Amino acid sequence: MRFSPSLLDEIRARLPVSQVVGRKVALKKKGREYSGLSPFKSEKSPSFFVNDQKGFYHCFASGEHGDIFTFLMKTEGLEFPEAVERLAQEAGVQLPKATERNVEQEDQRDRLYRLLEASASFFEESFKQPLGAEARRYVLDKRGLQRETIAAFRLGFAPNSRSALKEHLKAQGFSIPDMVASGMLIGGDDIPEPYDRFRNRVMFPIQDLKGRVIAFGGRALDKDAPAKYLNSPETPLFHKGGVLFNAARARPLAHDRNRIIAVEGYMDVVALTEGGFGEAVAPLGTALTEDQVKLMWRIVPEPVLCFDGDSAGRKAAFRAVDTVLPHLKPGMSVAFAFLPDGLDPDDLIRQQSPAAMGEVLSNTRPLIDMLWDRETHAGPTETPEQRAALESRLRALAAQIADPLVKSHYDRELRDRLYQFGRQRRDMGRQDREMGRDGGTYPPRGQGPQKGTSYARPVSVTDWKAIERQRLSGRPQPRFKRFDGQPVPAASAGAELSSQAQPVPPREALILKTMLNHPDLIDQDCEVLAELVFTSKPLGALRDEVLAIHARTISLDSTTLHTQLTKSGVAKVVDLVARTMTHASDRFAEQNASATEVAAAWHHILALQQREGNLMHALKAATDAWDREGSEEAWARLHDIKREIARLDAIDMDGVSQDSVNDRPALGPPDAKRAS
Repeated sequence: MRFSPSLLDEIRARLPVSQVVGRKVALKKKGREYSGLSPFKSEKSPSFFVNDQKGFYHCFASGEHGDIFTFLMKTEGLEFPEAVERLAQEAGVQLPKATERNVEQEDQRDRLYRLLEASASFFEESFKQPLGAEARRYVLDKRGLQRETIAAFRLGFAPNSRSALKEHLKAQGFSIPDMVASGMLIGGDDIPEPYDRFRNRVMFPIQDLKGRVIAFGGRALDKDAPAKYLNSPETPLFHKGGVLFNAARARPLAHDRNRIIAVEGYMDVVALTEGGFGEAVAPLGTALTEDQVKLMWRIVPEPVLCFDGDSAGRKAAFRAVDTVLPHLKPGMSVAFAFLPDGLDPDDLIRQQSPAAMGEVLSNTRPLIDMLWDRETHAGPTETPEQRAALESRLRALAAQIADPLVKSHYDRELRDRLYQFGRQRRDMGRQDREMGRDGGTYPPRGQGPQKGTSYARPVSVTDWKAIERQRLSGRPQPRFKRFDGQPVPAASAGAELSSQAQPVPPREALILKTMLNHPDLIDQDCEVLAELVFTSKPLGALRDEVLAIHARTISLDSTTLHTQLTKSGVAKVVDLVARTMTHASDRFAEQNASATEVAAAWHHILALQQREGNLMHALKAATDAWDREGSEEAWARLHDIKREIARLDAIDMDGVSQDSVNDRPALGPPDAKRAS
């Protein structure tokens, strides 16, 4: 709708700028103007000024300038017509009516709004009645929602009836055609008697940006229901691809926090809101659309797209890359966050804490990183021809970006990454030769499988490169089989300590097994043990529990320690530690090992773990320096640290041999030149 200048002037005349701005900014009178802290930029001294006589605001900190309409658009993400309607209502100015051609459509839309609001009230009331007992058990007991949250989201219950809602709406004066047009009834030429669409479901009202109910989502309570979640169909009010669940409630908070979080489903949004993340929204049962991305861009410049950490979540993230890429604009993009594998936001917040969710959201990845990861893992990159295919794919993807400035920056960034990628491939090949690998298999040709080695075949250089890259990036490592054909045991720490299964670091498990079987060692090295860096969270938590038991127990033997740990609910982790040992040279960790064997090997593995912990810190610093500087010196530094980590891993593979014990490093930090 177009608005005449005289109409806009009348609204401006009735609403002083200070009145509109004052709802967001604490203003102080200074002569003919008002001043306050900028709503557009964090600051300590006021640089934001309002002048009612001239009808504008100006922010010297950010350069933002405008009138009352602009202010609402900038601070609340409204479109211009929305801002005009909002302020016209506040000012008491009557907006012009639609033309006669659109009167009938507007009348129908008004009826549908009223019908859907009546449906929402019916579902809310049904939820409170005895027939809603199962729905209440689901949301209160199983999902653990607070009653305040249920009321805020207006959750309800659709009775298990084909006509309960229809009869209620009919009594309210609504017609059957409008019930069908709104999506609340299923009807058609081949259906003689329309019937209720939603039956025996927990109901989630879907609202537009003005907070009006425009559709519903229903979660089935019947386990045998053909669809677990069911949404309203497309209607004159509801277009699934252009709406986000909870957008109206999330918008003001998202503006204040400069963040909006897109998750998978209704319950994820509700759980996040209870956990303090009220800026959460969700698409409606489909992959994220470009209209939904543009809707989020109206609110914040870089929405966070939060996905599950499993393969399905990564595939969904990769699809989102293709959706967003063509529409990127300067300053407008998306960031990606991944949940621990096997957990949704509700699980993460309830099993751990809102802080755990906050940590996930603080470790986001930019779109270009996701694009790069997807394409570099889409096929082999060993040969020049394969890397040329990678470059061709990346160029084609960058060409999809419509904005010429963003496209040029992507072209440049991808060229730089390809250049560095090629250098790394060459350097890794040189590293293979320096470490005695012949470019074929490991162990080197001529050497049979080492005793205790847990691989079903010789591991190629390509495998080792993949293992190293994935280990250093924190991603799960590839799994191989033992020579006896059985899979290598994977870590499963149980719900009490871990959110996801992951390979168990052999040295960390060995340290814990030795502690469990020889708790007298804890007396002399408890401070060293407390400071060790464990890459496995379940094993680190078990270490902490062992130290806690040690601190409160005067005399601690192996039997007492195992009993205490069982009572603490970590028996699965203790069993996991016992099952991961494979090397014959690890016999010092057994209960029947001699004191001499235990003492010698114990200090060796502690020193190795100390050194690797320091090396991991050094690796992060070196990686940051390489990303920041890109110099030969930084690359050489990074290369040396990775080589030292690989050497320590090789020691782990061979077990703790007597030769290595005799040449063990002293306890304490590693050589400053190697890991400072």
